[in-house]
Amino acid sequence: MKTKIKNYLKLIKSMQTGLLLVTGIAGYVSSNCPIMSWQSLLSLAGSLFLAIAGSTILNMVWDRDIDAKMDRTSHRPLVTGEIKTREALTVGLLASAIGIGWAFLIAPLYGAVVFAGLFIDVVVYTMWLKRRTAWAIVWGGICGGMPILAGRVLAIGEVDPIGILFALSILLWIPTHILTFNIKNQADYNRAKIPTFSNKYGPDTTRLIIAVSSICAALAIGIGASAIGLSWGYLRLISVMAIGIIALSIYAAVRPSEKINFRLFKCASLYMVGSMAIMTFGVL
Repeated sequence: MKTKIKNYLKLIKSMQTGLLLVTGIAGYVSSNCPIMSWQSLLSLAGSLFLAIAGSTILNMVWDRDIDAKMDRTSHRPLVTGEIKTREALTVGLLASAIGIGWAFLIAPLYGAVVFAGLFIDVVVYTMWLKRRTAWAIVWGGICGGMPILAGRVLAIGEVDPIGILFALSILLWIPTHILTFNIKNQADYNRAKIPTFSNKYGPDTTRLIIAVSSICAALAIGIGASAIGLSWGYLRLISVMAIGIIALSIYAAVRPSEKINFRLFKCASLYMVGSMAIMTFGVL
């Protein structure tokens, strides 16, 4: 049983799923809604978790052939046979269906945003574009921004500029994540015949894109945190972290290297998690 749980944690990319879930919760509490309740927060967390985990499993099922060709992903449960394809497909479909159905029962507009995120992730990004164009990462970023937008939508009942800004911040962070691994594992992507920015435009251009994207993501989060009326103490923490990310991004652009780029990726990820936590506790 423990082995099965560990394998499914790998299958849903638990760290990635957890981060997206945190952004969804941050989006919900960012409204400081007077009718916010723990029941609705738990319903948000449950429905989002199932939808995100379900879509990730479906992606794993679809990509199992290219995962087998890449050193970085060859240990995944579907490749090693620790989880059977039919079983994973069934679990992925059930989790996705329950998560989306639950979301629509909570609120139709919230459900529509959750469904849009899953559809873009599985159908548009993974099944249609990932193997065709390096620009697929834009759609990967869009679906990555859907959980925080969904949380905001559930709280206020509409899509507003702040929600879009927060979604944009996640979209801008996604290249830092994906493009960093593209550069680091380019040989893997070549074997799997997956088009990447580093292969098409070169590592230096890709590193510049990562730096600019990281700066824009930091600014978007900072502006969004200010717009929701976060107190100065919490806002100052986010500002200090944002300044650090911007400084490191500029350094990475001026002195590009794989080591600096990977450091930027780790720091940007910590900034994303930290800023979401700060916003959540700053509003509660």
